[in-house]
Amino acid sequence: MNCQFSFFLLGIFLGIVPSFAAYEGPIYDHSAYTECKSVPEEPLYNGGIMKDYWTMEDQDIQPEKNSYSFVLNNLSGDTIYSFSSWVQILDADSAVIKASLKTANGTVKCVGNVIARSGCWSFLKGGFVLDFPSSFALLSFQRSDGQVLNISITSVSLQPFTYEQWRRNQQDMIDKKRKCTATIHISDVQGNRLPGASIIVEQVSRDFPLGSAIRNTILGNPPYQKWFKERFNAAVFEDELKWYSTEPQQGEVNYTIPDQMLEFVRANQIIARGHNIFWEDPRFVPSWVRNLTGPDLKSAVNSRIQSLISKYKNEFINWDVDNEMLHYDFYEQRLGTNTSLEFFKTAQDLDPLAKLFMNDYNVVETCYDMNSTVDAYISKLRDLKQGGVFMDGIGLEGHFTVPNPPLIRAVLDKLATLELPIWLTEVDISNTLDKQTQARYLEMVLREGFSHPGVNGIMLWTALHTNGCYQMCLTDNYFHNLPAGDVVDNLLKEWQTGVVNGQADEHGSFSFSGFLGEYKITVIFGNRTAISTFSLYRGDETRHLNIQL
Repeated sequence: MNCQFSFFLLGIFLGIVPSFAAYEGPIYDHSAYTECKSVPEEPLYNGGIMKDYWTMEDQDIQPEKNSYSFVLNNLSGDTIYSFSSWVQILDADSAVIKASLKTANGTVKCVGNVIARSGCWSFLKGGFVLDFPSSFALLSFQRSDGQVLNISITSVSLQPFTYEQWRRNQQDMIDKKRKCTATIHISDVQGNRLPGASIIVEQVSRDFPLGSAIRNTILGNPPYQKWFKERFNAAVFEDELKWYSTEPQQGEVNYTIPDQMLEFVRANQIIARGHNIFWEDPRFVPSWVRNLTGPDLKSAVNSRIQSLISKYKNEFINWDVDNEMLHYDFYEQRLGTNTSLEFFKTAQDLDPLAKLFMNDYNVVETCYDMNSTVDAYISKLRDLKQGGVFMDGIGLEGHFTVPNPPLIRAVLDKLATLELPIWLTEVDISNTLDKQTQARYLEMVLREGFSHPGVNGIMLWTALHTNGCYQMCLTDNYFHNLPAGDVVDNLLKEWQTGVVNGQADEHGSFSFSGFLGEYKITVIFGNRTAISTFSLYRGDETRHLNIQL
């Protein structure tokens, strides 16, 4: 019996019908494909509103020299559209094909992209949100390089969801993947059931890592420390492990600050990510390293990785080994094309228990950055695997301006087919937006991340500096919540099981559904009391616990 079905039966037993039981709208299809196929799959949702597109006389397709467009009429407002199709390029080995929507008022929205190949079919998945209806729209495909377009498109699907339907699908996935049912059996030492026993269940820790970046400003700052540990079970150091921080001058290695930050992390039973060993962006390579070449540079990078990982072996659950490899290649330009591969191999050898991550931006934030398409990310992962590095995790930074929920979900769907842990590693919302809008968009992103079955952790990029935060703060300098802080607090409360009070039935049993994590249970029967702990973990079976008084 899986957790979802158990929760449904429990709701019926208690006279409560879970909200998803009455839901009759479309069920979101997480299907995705990353391989190029000789034969395309059938369209998702049987084509959705595109099902009869090819037979309707008032619809048409407009192939042009540099684009290929579908004419769409009467699109609804306040609607989320999930889009997918299979694409094949006919006059080149491969090319990035981008899809965009132009509405009647001239607004252009990013829909998705794919690396299309000749001789086989590639799967494009994405979507867009319309706040206002559009009587006329063009859904267009173009090559990212602007060259003449010669492609075939098939199995096109466009499925609309209302906001409520989208949220219902999120909640359904949360109930299935982030919660489970437990049945507690109460008896005496002879095995006799004890109906009527009082039961108190309290969640003491969460299984899902949801945390934030921190800076050295947390050291010697009790209010900041108290605020952080009351909320988060995971942390990442914003700058303090980066090479320019630990060795600002050649040979002057200093780990004092990260050591002190680790003391805070350990003392409060918080897990931490290692960010980062190397950063390919030349702007963030230490100035003295930028002046090195050949053997001197090789010696410096070897010293860096040996020193850092030997110092912190087994301390960090993840390492961002070579940051932003899709956008920059400082080390590979100077030391050869296999340099990043060697970084990963060395990290794997030095800290075999840590999970090694790629980490980059604009993979989920937008589909206009052709350096970081989801297919480019997957291709880089496969290159590393062919070189002998078996990647442990997928890091997606998540620096958003205006989130596109169906695109976020589609990208996560494609990455999830690789069956690697996915983390949103640096989530924030641009400070070009007002604080209320930041909060609203942050909630969108967090709900998409937490509800997606492929996501294993979320880190906010909200370390508090002396003069604010990188883009988005959760509090002011006195730790009073800003709107984004209220969003985080409300979601943390929503995604944690409250105190559950109950009574054993005539069989001496009590069942409840709770979020995955560690629990404390107190059982009282007459003048006898028993206290125990147990875990709810991901799986398809109901968790059974026997307690004797």
